[in-house]
Amino acid sequence: MHYRRFGRTELEMPIFSCGGMRYQYKWQDVPAWQVPQENQRNLEATIQRSLELGINHIETARGYGTSEMQLGEILPKLPREKLIIQTKVSPTKDVKEFRKQFNQSLKFLQLDYVDLLALHGINTKEILDYCLSPGGCLDEVRKLQEQGKVRFIGFSTHGPTDVITKTIETDYFDYVNLHWYYINQGNWPGIEAATKHDMGVFIISPSDKGGKLYQPPEKLVKLCQPLSPMVFNNLFCLSHPQVHTLSLGASCPTDFDEHLKTLSLLENPQDFLAPIINNLEKEAIKILGETWVKTWHIGLPGHHQTPGNINIPIILWLRNLVLAYDMLEYAKMRYNLLGNGGHWFPGKNAEKVQTFDLKACLSQSSHRDEIPQLLAEAHQLLGGKSVQRLSLS
Repeated sequence: MHYRRFGRTELEMPIFSCGGMRYQYKWQDVPAWQVPQENQRNLEATIQRSLELGINHIETARGYGTSEMQLGEILPKLPREKLIIQTKVSPTKDVKEFRKQFNQSLKFLQLDYVDLLALHGINTKEILDYCLSPGGCLDEVRKLQEQGKVRFIGFSTHGPTDVITKTIETDYFDYVNLHWYYINQGNWPGIEAATKHDMGVFIISPSDKGGKLYQPPEKLVKLCQPLSPMVFNNLFCLSHPQVHTLSLGASCPTDFDEHLKTLSLLENPQDFLAPIINNLEKEAIKILGETWVKTWHIGLPGHHQTPGNINIPIILWLRNLVLAYDMLEYAKMRYNLLGNGGHWFPGKNAEKVQTFDLKACLSQSSHRDEIPQLLAEAHQLLGGKSVQRLSLS
């Protein structure tokens, strides 16, 4: 395994982390006796395989249902000093509730402390403000730190880049969990800001939110040859030294196997990346047109600025992925979260786009005349049964 310095924490972080949201039994808390023995054995085998590979960063969250409780059955049996344990607790305006949730995490994990605690879901300026307010969640985490229950403080985010950079620039956090991968590079300014503040950088779900790359469409497979789409995306992310670790949401011990193929490529990543990126870019231009590829995102309004709260940038982005790379299943999954994802995936889909006048909000886009029709076509392509976040399903 390769390791990178995790910013000012000085932790030697494996470049792959064992994420804890795929192997648990339920997305809700249930009594331990309800967890099937087979499920628990699989989880423990997954953790053992992770450690055999040198992946000693185990990452979970209070919001991951039975994940913490099930991990608590194996973590106390392992050498604590060799582990890096991270959990995440959602910030609340009621600090007593936040403390209660953290105490529950520690109890489930059966640990005296966690190495990394993230405020889970600083996705809006409002959430950031009440985290930072006097006596708020950040102050509470500092108390936990003083009590020896938390070593380092971070935050996770699905928010817009401006919220991410604003949070980083407070300089209150030691690390950040954020989304960034080949198909969605918009948060690069956040990574640059984190680097400036010597923060650890953890990439959330590159194989799932990065395109359901464990089930890639055949077209994407061909464009990424000789690598699999999953290995290509890993290599793309890790070719940037500002990125320290990628979360692998393993559901069973063998889920690590494909990712391991990345390790031998890290010495000269551009030898593989350059031709694949060229293939992907050429195909996008061939299908969508060079002008569109280079300019579609310029001047688009945010969903708060759009009638009906329609999330125009996300919808057009998903349309691009379907047309250029046949990423239909991924795009459907994400599209049908719109309207159901809260601040984790905000805005609404284009179901009612034809009932709104978008001229004013699109005035800064050179594609203002064609976008309303493209949104309607995207809804025909992607619309279907609404989807909830996993933690709510």
